[in-house]
Order: sequence, then C-alpha cells, then structure tokens
Amino acid sequence: MSMSIIPVVLSGGSGTRLWPLSREKYPKQLLPLVGDNTLLQETVARLGGLEGLGEPFLVCNEEHRFAVAEQLRLLGKRGQILLEPCGRNTAPALTLAALWAQRDGDDPVLVVMPADHVILEGEVFRKAVARAVGLAEQGLAVTFGITPDCPETGYGYIQRGDRSGLDDGAYALARFVEKPDRETAQAYLDAGDYLWNSGIFVMKASTWLSALSVCRPDILLACRTALGAVSQDGDFVRVDRREFEQCPSDSIDYAVMERLSAGLPGLPGAAVIPLSAGWSDVGAWDALWKVLPKCAAGNATRGDVMLESCRNTLALSEGRLVTCIGLSDVVVIETNDAVLVARHDATQDVKKIVDRLKAEKRSVAQWHRKVHRPWGWYDGVDSGERFQVKRICVKPGASLSLQMHHHRAEHWIVVTGTARVTRGEEAFLVSENQSTYIPLGVKHRLENPGIVPLEMIEVQSGSYLGEDDIVRFEDTYGRG
Repeated sequence: MSMSIIPVVLSGGSGTRLWPLSREKYPKQLLPLVGDNTLLQETVARLGGLEGLGEPFLVCNEEHRFAVAEQLRLLGKRGQILLEPCGRNTAPALTLAALWAQRDGDDPVLVVMPADHVILEGEVFRKAVARAVGLAEQGLAVTFGITPDCPETGYGYIQRGDRSGLDDGAYALARFVEKPDRETAQAYLDAGDYLWNSGIFVMKASTWLSALSVCRPDILLACRTALGAVSQDGDFVRVDRREFEQCPSDSIDYAVMERLSAGLPGLPGAAVIPLSAGWSDVGAWDALWKVLPKCAAGNATRGDVMLESCRNTLALSEGRLVTCIGLSDVVVIETNDAVLVARHDATQDVKKIVDRLKAEKRSVAQWHRKVHRPWGWYDGVDSGERFQVKRICVKPGASLSLQMHHHRAEHWIVVTGTARVTRGEEAFLVSENQSTYIPLGVKHRLENPGIVPLEMIEVQSGSYLGEDDIVRFEDTYGRG
C-alpha cells in the first residue's frame, strides 16, 4: 500500500442501553466488556500490522479526554486526540479528523471506526480493510456491510448493488434503509442482497471533504472555522468552542453516504464490502450476551456469580455475590450502586430507565460510584446527613488541583503511600496511618510524591457536599 492509513476512532457515544455498567460520564467504550482491554483499546489496536499504518486519531468528548489518553498510554500507543466541545454527531467528528489529517498537505486514507464495537475475528477484518484501502486510493468511499444471520430489527441495512467492475469482493452501494420492523427484516434476509450497516468507513480525507462540500457545505464551513482557532495541549487538539457549537448535527450516513448511493453528479462513487468477522455494536445487553463465551446451557457470566438451572442467562457482578435460579433468557447486572434485571427481548428499553433517572436528577444515570479523574480515582463509600466518606487513589507523581471549598471541611487518613499536603501557607508529608485536617475555606492541595499509588480515606463534613463546591486556583490538567 503506497498511501498512509490513519485509524479514526469516534468515541462520542454514551451507551445508555448498557446501563448500569455504562454511564454518561464513563460510557461503554471505556469499559472492558468482552476481554481484558476496553472496547476503545480493542478498536485502536484492531488494525495493527497493516502496512502504512499511522498513529490513530481519536475524536472524543472533552469530558472523556483524560480517560481516553490514559487508555492509549496503557496500550503503549500515541495518537492525536481531537476534542469536541459538544456532541454534533459523526459527520462533524469525521470532518474535524479529515481536516486535521490534511494540515501538512497529506491526504491519507482514513479508516473510520466507532470506539464501542466488537469484532471477534481481527484478521478477517484487517484483510477486508486492506481491500477497502485499495478502493479508497482510487477515490471511492467504502463501507462494510455485515452479513446478516437473523432478521435483526435493531440495525439499519445497506442494499448492495452489482459488481460494476469492482474487484476484491466489493459491490456498488445501492441504498441505505432505516431499522425495519420484523416482517421487513425477514424480507431483507430472504432477499439476500441486504447487509447490516456497520458504521465503519474507509476513504481518503479528500474524498470525504469533497463529498461534504457538495452535500453539507454548512458542516464543512463550521468545522473549518472551528479549526481555524485550534490550540494544542500535548496530544489534545482543541477547536474553538463557540464556532463548533454553531455546527449542524448530522451523521455520516445522512450527511453524505446516502447521497453517494443515489449516484448524484459531482460526487465520488461508493462501494460496500460484505463482512463476516464476528461484528457487534453491543448496543444492548442481549447483543453483548451474543458475543460473550457461553457454557453449554447458553449462560455467560463474569465476576462472583453462581447459577442453578439457568439457560441463556447473562449475569455480571462487579462485587457482590449474584445467584440466579431457574432463569431463562434473562440479564442480571450488579454494580456497587445499582442492579438491573431484564428479559433479553426487553433490553432495548433500558434507555427508558436511564431517561427516568435523568428526569429525577439521580446521579446514577451519569456517574459510577467509582469516579475516574486524571490524577486517579475516588469511590464514594458512605454518606449521610452532613457527611460523606470517600476512598481516594492518587497515581505516582500526580496531584489534585490547588483548591478550596466554601461548604465543607475534610479529614484525610493515609492508608498506603505518602501524601504531600499543602494547607494554607504550609506544606508537609503525611505517611501511612497518619492523618490531617483541612478546615472549611482553606486553600489546599494533595500530591503523591512517591513511586507507589497513594491510597487514603477522606471524610467530608459540612452543609453541602456536592462536587461543584470546588474553587480551583491551579490545576495541572487545565480544568477550570
């Protein structure tokens, strides 16, 4: 392959149908749902070994930037992380990546992949991508259609056309169709020329931008303008918030690909390659159950789980013992602050529960009890009227912001490691089994100067204990 290839990983989803494991502030792509690596890490590593492969571009929400960067680091990868100030769907996300890829006059082939999909047969996928890259070098926009094995109603479909002189197992892209009802899905399956829409695309940066200039020039202009005031902070690429907020919201399919399938003049050609590689968008719990290893009775488990006389059951435990007796076609998900029980055929309705939780302003819709921060994490262990207890872990060399609280005081007890504490004008070390006290209204900072993680217990007391009662004066991570 003569042309460079850049993986573009779109990491903007919230994965609400996989609640309670997936939360808005820490969604499913950041979780290890199938193997030891997270879905995001698996996606970044998926193209490893392809000739001409460059460093990945990741397009993600500003709030997820530190988690994404940390997962790249743990994978031993470097990449460009383009930050979206707000969600505008996949077409603007790809446009930012394509424009950024061309900043030095290059025109690489972009392999555009959602960060939250599963592909079990990596080598099959890489061979299909290699074929797609060859077509993309000829100026085609290529997508993959998943060979269906059931009349699925949860996916959109792509109808393939004829071969039209295409090689490498590709077909002309005839049309996209919306998620069908059961009867229509069965008709598509029987017809044999319909494929599931994978949401994965391969094309040159110039091919996408040229098509967008015809189909959605407003999106292209908004993204160009937003990148006109770009700033870089290490691997983070920030676009202008105000300009990007003016960008229309649209998907890659609606903005461009559906119009390419219509063969409108002035637009590049489009092709679809059928793919059978163990793909799933793990859009709901029943979809995850299908791709997980199962016993002879069809049960998939993880964590401290005990089953008796169960069939086709998915049971996951994050901590407590989960026991199930006499269940069939059921999902049981335990986390430290919520439990979900649902039939397989009702798992699409988990989103309705999340919507109700949001309407009631319950934090479990957005946050896990264990909250990840760029310096480490904290876990809300207990709370009551005017008090809250947290377990805190600070990574070696990391520090929290220099901050102050208007409504709470804090007691810190070091369990493991050594803490450097700034309190007002003084700075001192606190070692294992020692404690200190931070009065209300006093500037303070917690740091880990050691080479092992710092673990401690924090007891907060006061009239208001919300996370928004933080006034930051200095912050290593650029948070306001």
